[in-house]
Amino acid sequence: MNLTDPIADMLTRIRNAILVRRDTVLVPGSNPKVALARIMKDEGFIEDFEILRSGVQRTLRLRLKYRDNKKVPVISGLRRVSKPGLRRYVGAQEIPRIYGGMGVSIISTSQGVMTGSEARRRGIGGEFICYLW
Repeated sequence: MNLTDPIADMLTRIRNAILVRRDTVLVPGSNPKVALARIMKDEGFIEDFEILRSGVQRTLRLRLKYRDNKKVPVISGLRRVSKPGLRRYVGAQEIPRIYGGMGVSIISTSQGVMTGSEARRRGIGGEFICYLW
């Protein structure tokens, strides 16, 4: 299957899995998606992820995180900002704070994919990929 925007596909798969209260979700793997998954894990939005290999194709298995065994998801929402049809770039001073610091913005910089607060601290801007809350 030919995907125009693989990162939006990943975010949609996560959103759909949360809506039906799945514990895990499988996503076709790539280096940017691994970087996104690593940030989500470090920021506490997912429990863990692992890279599965079946031949040439990589697949990511993300274990979603819920609160208090009540199946209340940690991820309340996620949104893709920069799209293939309209790229959004931000400077270090223009990186937004999401929900007063309760959310996380994810920026692709020349030094790798990182959170908005990390990019702001380093003084670098880049492509505003998405944000989670």
